[in-house]
Amino acid sequence: MDYFNKMRGTTQSPPGVNFPEIIWSWIGAFAGIAAVSYSHYTFFAQTDMAMIIGSFGASAVLLYGAIKSPLAQPRNLMGGHILSAIIGVCAYKLFSGQMWLASSVAVATAIAVMHATRTLHPPGGATSLIAVIGSQKIHSLGFFYVVMPVGLGALIMLVVALLVNNIPEKRRYPEFWF
Repeated sequence: MDYFNKMRGTTQSPPGVNFPEIIWSWIGAFAGIAAVSYSHYTFFAQTDMAMIIGSFGASAVLLYGAIKSPLAQPRNLMGGHILSAIIGVCAYKLFSGQMWLASSVAVATAIAVMHATRTLHPPGGATSLIAVIGSQKIHSLGFFYVVMPVGLGALIMLVVALLVNNIPEKRRYPEFWF
């Protein structure tokens, strides 16, 4: 019975967020995703290159909506995405004949490595999974996937986070770099 009692939770829901915080989160997310997707659709749409991946949506939630979270800090953003991308590409190359195995190995290993390197960034799990289950366009990038879209896209979102999150007097980003 204790096992099931743990599922009830121990705390209440977090408090609501004030309206200015909501607006600044929206502005940051809009600007960050706009910068990455504009680059994609302007410079790479007609090529085999990609600049935007789904996990950047989750990164936007952290970078612009939860800026004090340790998971949203530059070390976690860059390290989490880049390490997870490397792991995802390796998992695909090693186990592409068994996609269920490649997917499982990619995400589980990405989480373990992010923990071990203190770079835990939940969207990194999605980044590793995208390397495995992504389109032929993603697979054809091979390890270049780590550089672009992952590294460059995360860097663009980081620059936007630095610029936007420090405009309001009551917001400060980052909490730490390393």
